[in-house]
Amino acid sequence: MTTNGDPASLSGAPAVAARTGLTDTGDDHLPDALSGLRAAIRGARFPLVLPSAEPAERIGAALADQLDDYLLPRLTRLDAPLLVVVGGSTGAGKSTLVNSLVQARVSAAGVLRPTTRSPVLVCNPADSPWFRRGELLPGLTRTNQPSDDPRTLHLVTAPALAPGLAFLDAPDIDSVVDANRALAGQLLAAADLWLFVTTAARYADAVPWELLRGARARGAVIAMVLDRVPAEAIDEVAAHLAEMLAEQDLGSAPLFVLPETWVDGQGLLPDRVTAPLADWFARLAADADARSAVVRQTLGGALAALQPAVESLAAAADEQVAAADALDDRVRAAYRAANRTVEQGLRDGQLLRGEVLARWQEFVGTSDFFRTLEARISRLRDRLVAAFSRHPAPAAELREAIESQLITLLRAVAAEAAEQTYTGWKAHPAGAALLVPELAHYGTDLPERAERLVRDWQRGVLELVRTSGGDRRFVARTAAYAVNATGLAVMIAVFASTAFIPTGLEVATGAGTTVAGQAVLQAIFGDQAVRTLANKAREDLLERVRTLLDAEAARYLARTEQARPAAQTATALRQAAERVEAARLGSGFVDATTTLSGPTEQGRPA
Repeated sequence: MTTNGDPASLSGAPAVAARTGLTDTGDDHLPDALSGLRAAIRGARFPLVLPSAEPAERIGAALADQLDDYLLPRLTRLDAPLLVVVGGSTGAGKSTLVNSLVQARVSAAGVLRPTTRSPVLVCNPADSPWFRRGELLPGLTRTNQPSDDPRTLHLVTAPALAPGLAFLDAPDIDSVVDANRALAGQLLAAADLWLFVTTAARYADAVPWELLRGARARGAVIAMVLDRVPAEAIDEVAAHLAEMLAEQDLGSAPLFVLPETWVDGQGLLPDRVTAPLADWFARLAADADARSAVVRQTLGGALAALQPAVESLAAAADEQVAAADALDDRVRAAYRAANRTVEQGLRDGQLLRGEVLARWQEFVGTSDFFRTLEARISRLRDRLVAAFSRHPAPAAELREAIESQLITLLRAVAAEAAEQTYTGWKAHPAGAALLVPELAHYGTDLPERAERLVRDWQRGVLELVRTSGGDRRFVARTAAYAVNATGLAVMIAVFASTAFIPTGLEVATGAGTTVAGQAVLQAIFGDQAVRTLANKAREDLLERVRTLLDAEAARYLARTEQARPAAQTATALRQAAERVEAARLGSGFVDATTTLSGPTEQGRPA
């Protein structure tokens, strides 16, 4: 292949920055801003299963790697050797090309794939200290020997390679080994110049083009090698590839076409095949201004791409918080409904049906008692003591009936709330991932806690009667049994209505139950005392129920709390990105455009 232009000429190349200066203006805020951004990205979590979570995790990891591997170390040494990362598809001939360019067998090449298990970095001996020091790609362990560990970086020196330029032979970008494929992407993000190697058979594959579009979006400097092209197809294939590059806004990328040929005993390509590409790199290595321009464009493009990339992370973090809130809202809505059901049960008298109503009627007296109660209300105190003294068994049965009715209601509303929440979460991708089978039902200890709640409430009502009665002399005179009987009447009154004891007698329901309850309590305490006592008893019961149901809801809320990202994640990401952008705009890494001149006509195999 021949080339007619100056392969290392660059348009608008700024002067190389001094080693200790970050930009032409001497701005030193950019490294601090980048460090802050790195901390914000490292602290971002996307634990809830959402469509945006996995891409956000991947983007965040890639950005953090690029900050550590390239942006921060490169900013400290703008004049460090230019790193050319050689990437491409499986079997494209990357290792053979690197070996041929440095005129030594430094990277293993072979038929079996994947051949490159750990990356190989080749540089001039004079440049070795920079790469060995580990500022660039700090996560890779330096080694002097080939390794099967993809987290090592095999450093090799080649005297034939000019100072100021280094080649990094990366793993296959489409490797079947996940670790190799991930490492290839990480290394490409740490490149000053991307040299993509493809073949006549693979140049239209989707994976390389996806990476090339990403490189273009980041403003990276790119050069292309079309390898192993049959002599009779050079014009056609090269023209088609050039057309595809132009369609992707990559038409300015230099394109080198290497004909299909043989390798010598050392596995190297003939000099006549690689000479145009080798000369191109030699001129680039010799031109400090050209190298600086390449570095500044790639660095500037990477910096400019940070804010939109971080915004996608912030948006994903917002979605995490919104999803957690939505899941919590479904929990709270279900258990609010459970609380309302209990309140409604107290309001509409449903709890007075069945067994409780029968036991209450037995406890107070016969239907004749209800019919004559109004006329004899002035003598009620005396009759109550005698009636209660003769019938101790109905009191115990009534208390048990109240307890059973309340426990049944609590178990029912807890079961309904758990089922509604489980169904609501199951319909949400994040909620479905957090579910475990036991959440479909109320807690295993709820029946025991419900029984304890009701018994504690009943004891509380008795204590309330004992300490808050309007006629303390009556309480003292009728002793403990009168307190128990009056407490049961208060419980029935709580079941009857939320606003029981109105002025005058209301129309009775349930065989006169409401009237009886009110009349009995009025006779014992008087109108205002009964209102106060029953309101307290009812509020106490509802508060205990709320506590019980809150504990049930907490089984769900604890799972979202564990998975919920920090509320300030999105804000921290956006603020950190804004600081980086402000520092970038105040630096010399703005609107840098570098054009690398490539060959102007395709070569032919000899």
